[in-house]
Amino acid sequence: MRLKRLYITVLSLMITFVASAQEVMVGATHTEEYLPLLEGKRVAVLANHTAMYSDEEHVVDMLHREGVNLVGIFAPEHGFRGRVEAGAKVSNSVDEATGVAILSLYNGNTQRPSDEVMRSFDVLIVDMQDVGLRFYTYYISMIRMIDACADFGCSVIVLDRPNPNGHYVDGPILDMKYKSGVGWLPIPVVHGLTMGEIAMMAVGEGWAKSADVRVVRCRNYDHSTHYILPIAPSPNLPTQHSIYLYPSTCLFEGTVVSMGRGTEAPFEIYGHPDMEERFFSFTPQPNAGSATPPHSGKLCYGVDLRELDDEYIWSEGIDLSYVVDAYDDLGMGDKFFTPMFEKLIGVSWVREMIIAGCSAAEIEARWAEDVEAFKEQRKRYLLYDDNN
Repeated sequence: MRLKRLYITVLSLMITFVASAQEVMVGATHTEEYLPLLEGKRVAVLANHTAMYSDEEHVVDMLHREGVNLVGIFAPEHGFRGRVEAGAKVSNSVDEATGVAILSLYNGNTQRPSDEVMRSFDVLIVDMQDVGLRFYTYYISMIRMIDACADFGCSVIVLDRPNPNGHYVDGPILDMKYKSGVGWLPIPVVHGLTMGEIAMMAVGEGWAKSADVRVVRCRNYDHSTHYILPIAPSPNLPTQHSIYLYPSTCLFEGTVVSMGRGTEAPFEIYGHPDMEERFFSFTPQPNAGSATPPHSGKLCYGVDLRELDDEYIWSEGIDLSYVVDAYDDLGMGDKFFTPMFEKLIGVSWVREMIIAGCSAAEIEARWAEDVEAFKEQRKRYLLYDDNN
C-alpha cells in the first residue's frame, strides 16, 4: 500500500528488542564525558522525573552527590516530578532532597527565566525523556532554554535518551503560522529525532539561536531500536502502547471527541456521547491526569484501541482514519474541529480535505513529499544509525 507501511513492516521484522539485546545506556550514565566540564562551574538542570541516572538515583541527586555546584532546577510541563496535568501552571518550589530551587518554565507568563536567573549559572544540563512528537512539549522547553543560553553565553549539555517513536518520520511539516506551545519548529508531527539530535538540528538550521550545545550520546542505540521506556513520561501516557498510538489519537485534542482523558486508558480509546452506539463505551471522570476531562461524567460511545498489535501501529504510522471515521460518524461538519486541530496537525489543508470527503489514505499521501524532504534535511544531524 503506502511505501512507509512496507518499510516499517519490514523494519518490525528486524527490530531487536531491548530485552534480548545489549542494554541501552542513556547519556546520563556516561559521566566521564560531562562531569569534567562542570568543574568550577555554576550548573543549572532542565529535567523532570524521567531523568534517572540509575534505577534508584535521579541525575540531580547524582550531581549533588558528586559535589557539582547546582544553582537551580528548571521544570518543564508536568513539573519536576511529572505529576502535573497537561497545560496546568507549574509553580516554583524547592527540591526537598537537595535543597536546590525548582524554577518553572511553564508558569503561563514567560517563555524563559528572568535575566537575573540566567546570570546565575554557566552551564545548563538538559535531561528529559521525549516521545518524538512535534506537539510533545519537552523539546520546546529545551529550545527556549537554548535561545536564552545563547543570549547569556551559557553552554548547554544534552544528556540524550532514545526516542521510542524514533524508527519513522510521518506527518506534515508545521506551517509556522500555526507555531504555538504545542508546535515550535518546522518539522513533521513524527520527527524521528532524539532530544540531542533535535537540539543540534535546531541550532544548525537556524531555528534556535547559535549556542554552545554538546550532546552526550546514548550507547547501544540506533533508530531501529525498540526502546521500552522505564518510566511513564507524563501522566496521560502511562503505557508504551499509548505512546505508540499518541501520534494518531492526540489529534482528537483538536476536536469534540474525547481521547480518553479521565479514564484508565488515555490516548488508547476515543469516543463521544453522540457517536453511534457501539460495543465499547466509557465515562470520563476527573482523575490525577485530568481535573476536567472532556465530556466528564457523560457516557461516550467509541473505539477501544488497546488490543491493536504494536506491529500494526508501526506499519500504519500516523493513522488519520480514526479522526476521519469519527468525523463521518458525528456528522457535525466544521463544528467537529476546534482551533487546536491546526496547531496539532500543523497545516490547514488536512481539515479542509476531511470536510471535502477525502479518505485518510488520500490525505496522508499529500504529506509524503514533506516527509521525504525532511528526512533528507535531517541526515547531517543524526547521531545514531538510521535506515529511514
